[in-house]
Amino acid sequence: MKAERLLHQRQWISQNELVEMKIWRVPCPVPPCNHEYKYSLVYIRDGQRIIGFDNERGKGDHCHLGDKEIRYDFTSTDNLIRDFLELLKEHQSHEPDIDHHD
Repeated sequence: MKAERLLHQRQWISQNELVEMKIWRVPCPVPPCNHEYKYSLVYIRDGQRIIGFDNERGKGDHCHLGDKEIRYDFTSTDNLIRDFLELLKEHQSHEPDIDHHD
């Protein structure tokens, strides 16, 4: 089985703010994760990552907040998107108009 893309949205929410969300269902968990998803959700402002959620191989589920990297407790793709959008509302300069569908 190949990876199945579940979500890929890339949206400029202002001239200097980009939001991109990518989620795949993968045939084998990305170590050290134990779930079947690979994901990358990011908010970039002025060319700098402000918020990022991903599960990079070897690091597992984690969140970037500015220069800090903290562990993230992944439970579902719906909760992942919700958590990302909540942080996005706190850190952006404009209200997002972002829809998501699983």
